Amino acid sequence: MQLIPYSHKVQYYETDTMKIVHHSNYIRWMEEARVDMLEQMHLGYDVMEQSGVLSPVLFVNCRYKSMTRFPDTVTIFVRLTRYTGVKFSISYRICDARTGTLRAEGESEHCFIDQSGKPISLKRKFPQWDALFSQALQAE
Repeated sequence: MQLIPYSHKVQYYETDTMKIVHHSNYIRWMEEARVDMLEQMHLGYDVMEQSGVLSPVLFVNCRYKSMTRFPDTVTIFVRLTRYTGVKFSISYRICDARTGTLRAEGESEHCFIDQSGKPISLKRKFPQWDALFSQALQAE
């Protein structure tokens, strides 16, 4: 499974008076890229939620390397780095689309729960989804 990197054009409202992107937006972009990754796996949040599965964020981290400004476009490279059937982790590399300059790197950790908040094992409850995550992990 080959994932296509996610692209985001910086919006004016994402910047401060110096036209530099506010740090909080990088976390939002990571979420956009994660949603896109899951959709590429044919397992978007809409599919999961229709099946009664939620996937909350357990941890998120972002290291800022260089400034992104309006009207830059960034490319976000997403990689599944860990998958246990109950939890998964993703790494992100946010780069300037034109120059390739690294703007930020980060990671996030998530789990699978049911509507009542109890953990779900995809291996047991959704083996076809488990296969998709295992395939994505092996592709890296």
